Amino acid sequence: MLVPVLLVVASLAVLYFGADFLVKGSSSLAVRLGISPLVVGLTVVAFGTSAPELLVSVQSALDGTPGIAVGNVMGSNIFNICVILGISAMIYPLRVNPRLIRFDMPVMLLATVLFVVIFRNGVFARWAGILFFAGICAYMVYCIYKAKRGEVAETDEEIRPTKSWVLDIVFMVAGLGLLVWGSGLLVDNAVVIAKTLGWSEAVIGLTIVAAGTSMPELATSVVAAVKGRTDIAIGNVVGSNIFNLLAVLGLTATIAPVETNQINWLDMGVMVGSSLLLLPFMRTGFRIGRGEGIVLFAIYAAYTLYLLV
Repeated sequence: MLVPVLLVVASLAVLYFGADFLVKGSSSLAVRLGISPLVVGLTVVAFGTSAPELLVSVQSALDGTPGIAVGNVMGSNIFNICVILGISAMIYPLRVNPRLIRFDMPVMLLATVLFVVIFRNGVFARWAGILFFAGICAYMVYCIYKAKRGEVAETDEEIRPTKSWVLDIVFMVAGLGLLVWGSGLLVDNAVVIAKTLGWSEAVIGLTIVAAGTSMPELATSVVAAVKGRTDIAIGNVVGSNIFNLLAVLGLTATIAPVETNQINWLDMGVMVGSSLLLLPFMRTGFRIGRGEGIVLFAIYAAYTLYLLV
């Protein structure tokens, strides 16, 4: 039992550094090619920080453990909202960009509700995967279009290229390699732990795997909150949740349709409920305060306790 636990911890570190290397190399190469930092953030960084979820879910579906594949995405989205935003808001009250409420939040809520409607019988077929993946493509094209028209404020975060394009390629290849290795290591050992403890694959996916694959988002948002860049902290979470649902689930189901009876209505209710709760929190003065951060974190603590007990 000790060895699988240690290997899970090691795999989480591998996934974290893999995502970091991928984002660093691809962002540097994109800026070197003349792509703006904002567009890089909307595309490359969004993909990079969600790459662990993508690799783990695809690997799980191919390995015949669909409970982990779906639980990973649902658990990551719950973790992103309740833990990442909760902790970030407790560190520094989060300022909300009105654009998030007008466009990105409705997209996230629509994708969340649509997933629950389609997945209500425990099946996420290939046609649903294609529909969701088309959705992320349309979303990213729209974001880039708006950015190029100047309708979205440029970020003042500067992305500094590395010393050479060769180093960019090295970072990207190393990052992808670590992500592939780490995802396989995580899934294999998470299944061993689940069987040893008598937990379902879904519980492991909703807790350990979800928290582990959300480490890049956690690091990004907490650091942004500490620096007072709260627009990045909250935008990172909303964007990641959209990407998890549309891209990760979409691509996973397109490659290997998902079917499991291990996800129940409470799990889906917590995901939908936390997403819906975020909207009124955002609209109260266009900020998420420390009290609201505590509420979000308490929801996750209660839900996790329920899963484990």
